[in-house]
Amino acid sequence: MHPGALLDLATELLRAVLKLDAPADGIVSDFFRRHRTLGHRERHALAETTYAVLRERLLFQHLAQSGSGALERRLAILAWQGPDAALRSALGPHEQAWRAQVQAIDRATLPDKLRHNLPDWLAGALREQLGDDFWPLVQALAEPAPLDLRVNLLKARRDDVQRTLAEAGIEAAPTPHSPWGLRVPGKPALQKLEVFTQGLVEVQDEGSQLLALLTDPKRGEMVVDFCAGAGGKTLALGAAMRNTGRLYAFDVSGHRLAALKPRLARSGLANVHPAQIAHERDERIKRLAGKIDRVLVDAPCSGLGTLRRNPDLKWRQSPASVAELQVKQQAILASAARLVKPGGRLVYATCSLLAAENEQVVAAFDAAQGADFQPLPAADLLAAARVADPAPLVAGPFLRLWPHRHGTDGFFAAVWQRR
Repeated sequence: MHPGALLDLATELLRAVLKLDAPADGIVSDFFRRHRTLGHRERHALAETTYAVLRERLLFQHLAQSGSGALERRLAILAWQGPDAALRSALGPHEQAWRAQVQAIDRATLPDKLRHNLPDWLAGALREQLGDDFWPLVQALAEPAPLDLRVNLLKARRDDVQRTLAEAGIEAAPTPHSPWGLRVPGKPALQKLEVFTQGLVEVQDEGSQLLALLTDPKRGEMVVDFCAGAGGKTLALGAAMRNTGRLYAFDVSGHRLAALKPRLARSGLANVHPAQIAHERDERIKRLAGKIDRVLVDAPCSGLGTLRRNPDLKWRQSPASVAELQVKQQAILASAARLVKPGGRLVYATCSLLAAENEQVVAAFDAAQGADFQPLPAADLLAAARVADPAPLVAGPFLRLWPHRHGTDGFFAAVWQRR
């Protein structure tokens, strides 16, 4: 495709994404479905340019003010992630001179807001939580996330999968903490490799793997993944159970559960029972009250721990939406707790960075149900689950993962045992 036409498409895509009225990944996928003739490199340039703008939207909008023409075109020029030579051939002399002038600006001299590229409310909350560690987090959030894989131990050993990937030209290293994980640089195409099609691996962030390890289900137990979604953690739990017992995958979204079906077929698991529920007080839940050995509640949240992958979330969330989520999280946790039998384990988790969705929800649960549930220290549980060097992964009794400290998405988890 001619570089000028590709830049026009980048402009069109940014115009759609920057409305911020729907998740960016869905808009990008739909855009590519409507432009099926695009090659791999062209798709990569368009997607990465779009996500670069979302990561540093405030900065690029500020810098774009000095240019002329459509704003989205100026943003695409400044954030371009394709070949530089192709971009230069798409620009006239005036645009080339303007781009060079903007690139010469020392960004370190700009105001904090243009350097951290966060909305004021979120920057304030994270500064309060992190202090001097705020800027290392900002730097980490500006980088793309690595690609982590979970080896399906029902079908393969991690060492064997690592060798198979190497033979395919993909170098993978064991994840620092999860005994199930491999970390792959870049974004290689895995979907057509036999290790993927045969269910030997699933794409899953190491932090998400650690949530399943923290739940630590055993052979023959009854286990519930309360907010299963597309089932990444469900599959990890089922493999940890060695395909025994009974594992319920509950979610209010039938669409999300439908995405679990092909993954479940690849996995070889037969102990998983997906079930759509109407709400957290569904009749199915009442029938299982007090019968479940392990319950994982990966609650609906702001998703702000995934900003490396979903940078649009910081512009689509607000203090009001977080407050609404906190109410929902407390209700879901209270309902899920009813499932746990005496001696059973309850895990509450989010992929949020905010104390409002994490420690504050836990404190409210402890105040309401502390007589029935004893908190358990995450460090001890991780060590028992053969997680390497768990000490850096915890803050007090909680699992607390940060992109800049651990190389994972941001995750939080608290664990209780029913008395």
